[in-house]
Amino acid sequence: MFLSELYRYPVKSGQAQRLQASPVGLLGLQGDRRWMVVEEENGRFLTQRAWPGLGLIEASEDDSGQLLLETPGQAALRVPVPPADDALRGVTIWRDTLRVPDAGDAAAAWLSELLGKAVRLVHCPEQRARYLPNGYGFNSDRAAFPDGFPLLLIGQGSLDELGRRIGRPMEMLRFRPNLVVQGAQPFAEDGWKRIRIGSLEFRVLKPSVRCIFTTIDPATGERSADREPMATLRTFREKEGDVLFGQNLAVDGSGWLEVGMPVEILE
Repeated sequence: MFLSELYRYPVKSGQAQRLQASPVGLLGLQGDRRWMVVEEENGRFLTQRAWPGLGLIEASEDDSGQLLLETPGQAALRVPVPPADDALRGVTIWRDTLRVPDAGDAAAAWLSELLGKAVRLVHCPEQRARYLPNGYGFNSDRAAFPDGFPLLLIGQGSLDELGRRIGRPMEMLRFRPNLVVQGAQPFAEDGWKRIRIGSLEFRVLKPSVRCIFTTIDPATGERSADREPMATLRTFREKEGDVLFGQNLAVDGSGWLEVGMPVEILE
């Protein structure tokens, strides 16, 4: 088994960046979901579930963490990382509330124009990151702006089996993983507790609960008319009302990941 793909998503619900290699640490892959778009009025987070225009955002980070925002029809904008303790804004992501630095008026105007709604862009410095959901991980584990956990792993074999059942291939990016593992049997990751990739060890915390987001074509932003892949997933991956696909992870320590690294099951 080996690590076949690496992805990060600089802005929550924005487009993916496919990587060949990346540092990884407490908050997952460097630069992954450290930025988030929120409603100006109440600080509530926005996602493609209700705002598909977020999927038009091409975001990239340089070595200093400065963000470059691009989208068709608008001039590109470079956004400096705001100081960790300045211009703090109260935001809500699911059940979590926290105070994080606002990225400024230029970023807010750029995104508000794109979405047709008054929004702000916020950043999550490591010292302001969230705890994981109750009952999962260690007290030291943290996450920035993913839905709940710092890393998501999917087996290529699992996606291939899903596509076989649907009758056509499914795009991996519908599921927005960070790590893709090739060489395992379909859904083998369901039984893993600890794995090693390169020199790093990862804890498998819980299955990922999927939603209507997976029915959005990552290339076009359009929803699948046949409600796939959720329709098929419900026939064999539903447990107590939740549809499960992929596994959420936390990493012990920090280091480096590179496509092609071997994956070893420790437990």
